[in-house]
Amino acid sequence: MARVAQFVVSGLLAATVANGQSFDGTSRSEDAFSYVQPENTTILGPYGHSPAVLPSPNATGTGEWKEAYAKAQEFVAKLTIDEKADMVTGQPGPCVGNIVAIPRLGFPGLCLQDGPLAIRVADYASVFAAGVTVASTWDRDLLYERGYAMGQEFKAKGAHVALSPVAGPLGRSAYAGRNWEGFAADPYLTGVAMEKTIRGHQDAGVQATPKHFIGNEQETQRNPTYNPNGTLTDVIQEALSSNIDDRTMHELYLWPFANAVRAQAASFMCAYQRLNGSYACENSKALNGLLKEELGFQGYVMSDWGGTHSGVSSIEGGLDMNMPGGLGAYGKTPGVGSFFGKNVTYAVNNGTVDESRVDDMIIRIMTPYYWLGQDEDYPEVDPSSADLNTFSPRSTWIREFNLTGERSRDVRGDHAELIRKLAAEATVLLKNEKQALPLKAPKNIAIFGNDAGENTMGAVNEATFEFGNLAAGGGSGTGRFTYLVSPLEAIKTRAKEDDALVQYFLNNTQIATNNVTDLWVPATPDACLVFLKTWAEEGADREHLTVDYNGNEVVESVAKSCNNTIVITHSSGINVLPWANHPNVTAILAAHYPGQEAGNSIVDVLYGDVNPAGHLPYTIAKNATDYNAPPTTELSTDGTHDWQSWFDEKLEIDYRYFDAKNISVQYEFGFGLSYTTFSISDINAEQVAESIPSIPEDQPIQPGGNPALWETIYNVTVAVTNSGDVKGATVPQLYVTFPDSTPEGTPPKQLRGFEKVSLAPGESRTVGFELMRRDLSYWDIVSQKWLVPEGEFVLSVGFSSRDLKEVAKITPVSV
Repeated sequence: MARVAQFVVSGLLAATVANGQSFDGTSRSEDAFSYVQPENTTILGPYGHSPAVLPSPNATGTGEWKEAYAKAQEFVAKLTIDEKADMVTGQPGPCVGNIVAIPRLGFPGLCLQDGPLAIRVADYASVFAAGVTVASTWDRDLLYERGYAMGQEFKAKGAHVALSPVAGPLGRSAYAGRNWEGFAADPYLTGVAMEKTIRGHQDAGVQATPKHFIGNEQETQRNPTYNPNGTLTDVIQEALSSNIDDRTMHELYLWPFANAVRAQAASFMCAYQRLNGSYACENSKALNGLLKEELGFQGYVMSDWGGTHSGVSSIEGGLDMNMPGGLGAYGKTPGVGSFFGKNVTYAVNNGTVDESRVDDMIIRIMTPYYWLGQDEDYPEVDPSSADLNTFSPRSTWIREFNLTGERSRDVRGDHAELIRKLAAEATVLLKNEKQALPLKAPKNIAIFGNDAGENTMGAVNEATFEFGNLAAGGGSGTGRFTYLVSPLEAIKTRAKEDDALVQYFLNNTQIATNNVTDLWVPATPDACLVFLKTWAEEGADREHLTVDYNGNEVVESVAKSCNNTIVITHSSGINVLPWANHPNVTAILAAHYPGQEAGNSIVDVLYGDVNPAGHLPYTIAKNATDYNAPPTTELSTDGTHDWQSWFDEKLEIDYRYFDAKNISVQYEFGFGLSYTTFSISDINAEQVAESIPSIPEDQPIQPGGNPALWETIYNVTVAVTNSGDVKGATVPQLYVTFPDSTPEGTPPKQLRGFEKVSLAPGESRTVGFELMRRDLSYWDIVSQKWLVPEGEFVLSVGFSSRDLKEVAKITPVSV
């Protein structure tokens, strides 16, 4: 009989799911990513399992990696079987992840360090803006510059591998706790951000690690529930299974990872949760079939920390490196047992695992090491990392680490200037009535909110820090602040130039429950600045989409008495803004997590030194209930495999969903205002390929997949003009509507191009967008190919997904 599980989402009964049925009770269709599970099993659903793809394909060192590949082969030929086991198994040490040295071969080992916005386990390192923040710039150059500067710091601290950047979560759910580590709720924008960041990291000499591959779209039940009185393999309930159909996998979740492979990423980190029934770190369809075969990935796959749940199955399934080396979930005692380690030696010796597979694992690990020249004069690990590493403190080390490098070296360079610029460019101006901004030398400024002032509780933000500016989220993706410029500090400094009075009120409870006119100096301030914050962290999904600490009540209280209330949010991402249309709320700025120069960045925007040019990388709905795809947070059953998340919204996430269902929103995807105005005209679409057959030419697979998919087939141009009287930048965006011949479920429009352009008043410039074959293709589950559909495409260019100014129509495939 079919097992039925009730899924409780954010406290509301969301759906009832039965074997082989979708939420509405209709049958699911079989596809090429999965198959129908036999009736006598207890696993839910026909795309609840993935087909096996074996064996794990060997690396070939194609393209740029040919010379490094040969060096890696020579290295592996000199290893003993025990040394080979060490090369694929993490051990406790000074870094978050460690591969031990082999002195006799002159190999110093590998140091792997978090994370996507800073080298976390280090002192005197910069804290950069978060992924969601830099995505808000929609600026390809800044994406690269941030990636390069981060890479410089990782290298200078002796880290060989940066556990960055993030494309999973992509942003399926507005509530996901780690959305802020990634970039955008869109595969195209995220793909560009991944490619630019990876190239930046690796041009600086550090290996990039795109993560978390794949379907890692929530934090709740990302790991198994263990018997507290049992062993580390005694599981009560397995981790959540992300159940994704083939087309959705390719067009949404795999899309940005394809960009990552094309950018020559050194390594991939597989995700914690299960994927269509099996753990992501042993899912052979995902690791062998999609990543190593279809995308031609030449690097190595490491597990997330504690994400390995088997030995032989994981090795055969495509996992190349077990991190951090011990059993169990993240947070379990490091170094206690291992699915790899000595078990690799035993498996090879008894014939369970072919030694050639282990050799390929190490070749994959060592090829990028040689390719990036990490064998030549690479900085030693900063000993301060060991002092700050709480995951594997010195008491847990089972091997010696020779930490002779300079301690506590300052690697920040001039990166503060870049961080300040980036966060200012990323700030999204959502509302600006009565020309409230930029500020015009106000003489009386009132500052409200617990986000405005100094963080007095420590170098790393925590959920329990009520008072202080929030400039980064929590978990392994955070950073350790050497300093943090608060908005209050920066505004007070700037206000001195105008001899202005600055009053500040930082207790949200006091503000929300009192008449604010009793708080300020008797005279209505020229500007009331309200600073709000929203916390998010690894290991937990958000419980709501409102701002924290009674933020809505704070805004209402201030706006009741101040007719020039300007709201600034420092947030992990999506917040519903019930006061957005309040007549006294004259301006709203979304600053996300800006990093260490938070105060300076926001002052640059408030006073007009920087004209805001940020655009939303997601949709802000009018109500929290308007969002689809909430995380699965509770079960009413207790079966071992009952945690299931069916991605039945398929391609309809974020703006795709709101457009498909014709739902009005507060601020649409891609939205962002400026202190000037812009116009778009004269769209032109020119075919550059001689002919465009529906089926791409079969070419030898290169990193990123079939090279034919990356060939430009159309050039689209528009004229962009600054029609205002202030210099500024804008981001024209290209959206594609596919022909009616495309299979059902295709979103009404999809982002397929953007370019940031800065213009003086009255200046015009032609902006171009290159459309590649992949951009005009859909994934066909029958032929297992990307196909350009027959019929008419509509190309729309504008300033957001719902502010489209120019339209052109093309028919690429001639029948």
